[in-house]
Amino acid sequence: MLRRASQLFLLVTAVSFPFVAGCRSKEPAAPPVATASIQLSRTKAPLGSPIDITYKFVVANDANFTEEHNVMVHVVDSDNELLFTFDHVPPTPTTQWKAGQTIEYTTTEFIPVYPYVGEAAVEVGLYSRQNQRRQPLAGGDDAGQRAYKVATITLQPQTENVYVVFKDGWHPAEVAEKNAAVEWQWTKRVGTLAFKNPKKDCVLYLDVDHPAGVFTEPQQVDVTVAGQSVEQFTLNAGERTLKKIPLKASQFGSADTVEVQIAVDKTYVPATLNAGTNKDPRELGVRVFHAFVQPAS
Repeated sequence: MLRRASQLFLLVTAVSFPFVAGCRSKEPAAPPVATASIQLSRTKAPLGSPIDITYKFVVANDANFTEEHNVMVHVVDSDNELLFTFDHVPPTPTTQWKAGQTIEYTTTEFIPVYPYVGEAAVEVGLYSRQNQRRQPLAGGDDAGQRAYKVATITLQPQTENVYVVFKDGWHPAEVAEKNAAVEWQWTKRVGTLAFKNPKKDCVLYLDVDHPAGVFTEPQQVDVTVAGQSVEQFTLNAGERTLKKIPLKASQFGSADTVEVQIAVDKTYVPATLNAGTNKDPRELGVRVFHAFVQPAS
């Protein structure tokens, strides 16, 4: 796995988040605009691993959304202290939610590597993009400030994961300038991942993108194991995609270590673009935000 954000950043995020996700003062009672619930793909998950979250909002019969809202998702520890968030924009804008309608969708999230293991609660809410005001919901226990406890999850040590090494064909890890929780590594033309042979079927999670404004044509990405192609896909400029690539134990052979190659049909050197205003001399292929191997249960 890639290195994650520092503990300091997460603590700062925990302190500053209320100003982003809405006021923390106790909200007055009001009729719920929807009933919220979630379903987790598993109730125990190691730090750094992916998890599928299915959200379900049953809109109240008298609800009327006149502005857009984000979905607030807080994961809090046993002392109700914020660990991390999965806030997001719902795929169907809330202004399109109709009275009595059921909104349901699934997202895949990667649990941050945070210095906490044990039971954690998942709280859900809805907050306005205009003024961050939270809406009243039904379903789940209200943890206060219109944050509704809808599930629990046991966070396990990162050592429970298959350790993936970014071996050859990679540039050093980087973090986003304005959000240190977002981290990636660039491939060169071919990047090699290596991990201990799990000797069972697996799924390779590959979270990649390529910034817009470089290529006029999409990139072609080829993922191979032992020289055999296991996935080919097209990556459009500015598009971030999460591929879930099934890998068979028979493809790993008997060696102790498995190597996976990620190859692209074209790369670029920033220093050769924009009249040389960018001095970066690296050969860049695609950005990889997450590369995770999940053995079959």
